[in-house]
Amino acid sequence: MVVFRVNAVIHFAHPMRFTDYLKQLKATLPPGATLYVFHPDGVVYAVSRDCVRRLDPTRRAEDCVDMLRFIDNGQYTRYLIGSAATSDHNPANATFKLGFVRPHSAFTPHAHGAEHFVLSMGYASCGLYDHERATVAHVRLIPGSMLYIPALMPHSFNNRADSPLPLVIANTGMGIDHDDYAITAAMAEERARGGDETAARLVTALRQLEAEMAVDRLHSDVSWRERMAMLLRRLAGILEGGG
Repeated sequence: MVVFRVNAVIHFAHPMRFTDYLKQLKATLPPGATLYVFHPDGVVYAVSRDCVRRLDPTRRAEDCVDMLRFIDNGQYTRYLIGSAATSDHNPANATFKLGFVRPHSAFTPHAHGAEHFVLSMGYASCGLYDHERATVAHVRLIPGSMLYIPALMPHSFNNRADSPLPLVIANTGMGIDHDDYAITAAMAEERARGGDETAARLVTALRQLEAEMAVDRLHSDVSWRERMAMLLRRLAGILEGGG
């Protein structure tokens, strides 16, 4: 519900700004990463380096590609992890958890040994290492943004706001106790000394990510427009709570 309120304020007031935001994301995201943006009118936009795809299957027949019938006719679903055949005999090796990030703080840059989906419910940002360009992609995230991060893509989530940042995280293959869950630069350097070529490639990327995340202004704070939207979100919460 929070996602709906915030986007309704920003995007209906400035429709062209939302289009520009999607174009900016498309140009910024590294290959393999996908950002899902939840629009207030019920549309989800899947943005990647290759395209901006509109997901609106209940209203547009062309958006039903890759969609499955979801319990009833006219309802649709699309699996992100697992498949329609998932069962006790055909399990999907995945975890699903909540996370909370302190105000104005960021995770130590790291890479996961498994693919991740992260739903950000606040004013966040993320640095993603672009191996193709050998650069860091700095991505601004608004509430209701879900980011797909491929395995071994160095990254770091950052909370730009004065309040805690709630996250919903789903990933395949491993929990936080696994040795490959979050590979930091220090861990990668230690493995590289043992002859691990994959770890050696990660070291440079993670160190560059550390350096840029510390100084890039995109990660430092929320804009005045976002502060206004934040106040309106809180007001909407009061109004909705009153029935």
